[in-house]
Amino acid sequence: MATKLKEKKPLHLAKMNIKKGDTVLIITGKDRGKEGTVSRALPQVNKVIIEGLNVVKKHIRPQGQTRQGGVIEKAMPIHVSNVMLKCTECHEPTRVGHDRRPIGADQKVRTVRVCKKCEKIIEDRTRSS
Repeated sequence: MATKLKEKKPLHLAKMNIKKGDTVLIITGKDRGKEGTVSRALPQVNKVIIEGLNVVKKHIRPQGQTRQGGVIEKAMPIHVSNVMLKCTECHEPTRVGHDRRPIGADQKVRTVRVCKKCEKIIEDRTRSS
């Protein structure tokens, strides 16, 4: 079986608009129309893993005394172009823009993600500010 592996980007060049903890809507594929939370972002290959969606059955061989064999359900990565971020303010699927705005206690100008529909800042669920 000769399959060509895609080359990974270096981590400093890998950039995505969707991060861990974001709520996304799947816009294409077998789970189209469903929404979930991103449990893991894989920026080097432009993919995300969404909790409970894009699930496949995987046959696992037992590994001695440590792991039991059988069929497990596993959430597989989905390409970032097949999902759309839901805004934390207007709760609509939207494209992501970037803007430099003063935020935080010190009002330092930082680059933030903004909703293209309502122009409000998209909150980072992983960071607690």
